[in-house]
Amino acid sequence: MKRLALVVLALCLAVPSIRAQETSVSYAARPGAGQGRHIVFLAGDEEYRSEEGLPMLAKILSQRHGFKCTVLFSVDPDGTINPKNGASLSDPAVLDTADAVVMLLRFRAWPDEVMARFDRLLKAGKPIIALRTSTHAFNGFPKGSLWESWNYNSQGGFGKRVLGETWLTHWGRHKVEATRGAIEPSQRSHPLLRGITDLFADTDVYEAYPPADATILVRGVVLAGMSPDSTPAEYRKPRSTDKQVQGVNDPAMPVVWTRQHRNEAGTTNRVLTTTLGSATDLESEGVRRLVVNGVYWGLGFDVPPKADVTYVDEYRPSFYGFDGFRKGLRASDFALGKRVPGEPLPRPVTP
Repeated sequence: MKRLALVVLALCLAVPSIRAQETSVSYAARPGAGQGRHIVFLAGDEEYRSEEGLPMLAKILSQRHGFKCTVLFSVDPDGTINPKNGASLSDPAVLDTADAVVMLLRFRAWPDEVMARFDRLLKAGKPIIALRTSTHAFNGFPKGSLWESWNYNSQGGFGKRVLGETWLTHWGRHKVEATRGAIEPSQRSHPLLRGITDLFADTDVYEAYPPADATILVRGVVLAGMSPDSTPAEYRKPRSTDKQVQGVNDPAMPVVWTRQHRNEAGTTNRVLTTTLGSATDLESEGVRRLVVNGVYWGLGFDVPPKADVTYVDEYRPSFYGFDGFRKGLRASDFALGKRVPGEPLPRPVTP
């Protein structure tokens, strides 16, 4: 009887670790320049398939560069991944061990204890690599909440305060006009751009005006179609901020920038923000290399001359779109060597 009780106790103690394996995925670091530093990926957006793109990046950083990587997801109570569950971040205690964060979030409203962990990470001065909708990462905190000021529509919230911009508008036409990255001539030798010769994204350009303390590295040329060889769009439109009319590419909007965010605790976060970053954008070697370079840069490591960004496992990303995520997936479906179940949402047929 005593032996049976010990077995039952052991099983009960094992439950938290089993649950953690089901709701997040970790990749051990192979030998490499990353020296086992822990990169935590936050996947939580309803549209741009962060739950597919970020595990792919985490595999590259762990297997090609020597970083330990963990991906956290938005999940339902049964452990299945549900990007629409804005109150969920799986295994948030992992944030306490992060050396850097790569995030693609949209309109999250996490519980107080999860927000407190993320806030402590920021105040500790950890570097942040923020993709696409992370400019409007948080929304829905009620009036009087500790986190009300983090809402994207509270004077720009976290996005404006930390990253340098919040959500404004789709500057290019959504799902109609893709993006070609144009490196700022004065920044061609910036370490973050090492090995990057081409940046293409099938997402559209966001309207963005980073602050004066930001360094703009790349601008997004709005294309007249959805393929890399599409010509630049030629029309004029009003800016959302001051209603002044300008050519859509005159000047082109910033799509990659850095800044040093001095937070209220007195520490400084190295921040790389790009409004690129959907799962399909990450098919571009240049966009993948930008994120990998960002991790090196954020941690103060030497950026490789041409970082290896070849896929570790098969990568067949879904096209972006609301409710387009593969249903029923679990974190374990993104383990090394596994083929992700289900079929990706296909690209729309263009004329």
